[in-house]
Amino acid sequence: MGKAKPFSISKKEVWEAFKRVKSNGGAAGVDNQSIVEFERDLSNNLYKLWNRMSSGSYLSNPVLRVEIPKGNGGVRPLGIPTVVDRIAQMVAKGRLEPDLEKVFHPDSYSYRPGKSAVDAVGVARKRCWQYGWVLDLDIKGFFDNIDHELLMRAVCKHTTCRWIRLYIERWLKAPVQMPDGSLVDSYKGTPQGGVISPLLANLFLHYAFDLWMQRNHPDILFERYADDVICHCRSETEAKRLLLQIMQRMAECKLELNLEKTQIVYCRDYRRKGKHPRVKFDFLGFSFRPRVVKAGNGNIFLGYTPAISNKAAKAMRDVIRSWRLHLRSDKSLEDVSRLFNPILRGWVNYYGSYSRSKLYRALNPFNLILAKWVMRKYKRFKGHQRRASRWLLRIRKKSPYLFAHWQLAYESKAGQ
Repeated sequence: MGKAKPFSISKKEVWEAFKRVKSNGGAAGVDNQSIVEFERDLSNNLYKLWNRMSSGSYLSNPVLRVEIPKGNGGVRPLGIPTVVDRIAQMVAKGRLEPDLEKVFHPDSYSYRPGKSAVDAVGVARKRCWQYGWVLDLDIKGFFDNIDHELLMRAVCKHTTCRWIRLYIERWLKAPVQMPDGSLVDSYKGTPQGGVISPLLANLFLHYAFDLWMQRNHPDILFERYADDVICHCRSETEAKRLLLQIMQRMAECKLELNLEKTQIVYCRDYRRKGKHPRVKFDFLGFSFRPRVVKAGNGNIFLGYTPAISNKAAKAMRDVIRSWRLHLRSDKSLEDVSRLFNPILRGWVNYYGSYSRSKLYRALNPFNLILAKWVMRKYKRFKGHQRRASRWLLRIRKKSPYLFAHWQLAYESKAGQ
């Protein structure tokens, strides 16, 4: 008989974790090993990981730092663990998440089973009708500034499993390999890009914010998606008082609000009570502001509703331009649909949840680029964009589902 392992981790758990990591995709880490390369010796690689995790000899690799450009000219740092580390983190997440789900606040929506960003937007929409003021919070560099000691205290409160505690601490302390190749020790934060990071971030804010609000302000409703938080207040005075108290609470948890992005917003019919400096806010890719709304009975009124934000619309246009569709004249229209329709459908499914006509206008640049593709592909349309657009219109009438957003055009006309 072989010697018993100190930690009870089944091979099935490691196998199931691998399947989930594979379905999520993702880039290689510091070892340059992709999921495809890992699979070439899958059985042996999974056995070695299981053996190391079960024996306590598993050690985390450094995390690869990747900088993603932001719209404001800055960068968003992502930390990419190796495939092996992502699988190990998925094993721990599979054990820990069910226990945490039992205690998480119902208005915490991020990265949770059965909850979504669309759910958070929908609840915020209803509550903006009920309450006149919103406190829109922004936490400065949240993922990079999570305090390890406070986080481990929360982890230990919810699990007595020795290997989960041990490996989470090792993941938190794993050094970061910077773009220039240098290694930097990690004293705080949990890398965006890590499999277990969203769960740990939720746990941190469960104590830093959710429970604190429940204890100290049980009458103030909020929606939280990771570090994006909206609080609903009855008056501007209440919102200002709450802001000061939350600033103090964040400082206690070694976090800081970004006061340039944090704002107090009026969300009722501002024409009735005079002008207000801020009457709109963005939340999870949607812009909330006063809009003319057509009710089911045909009546027109000024409501306070979400629609795709200008920032999200610009990001979509940037993605569409990056496709360089005009260089793909060797493809058929059906090929183009197969290539890009999954992305378009994702946008429609998410941003089309509210104010679908606004989304169609945001996606109209794709139609213009598609017309230019037609002009380049077919000689009879060369230099005739209007004729190319009319040809596409005929195609759209025959096959309205060829591109996911085409159906929005008919809804937009019907709602006019």
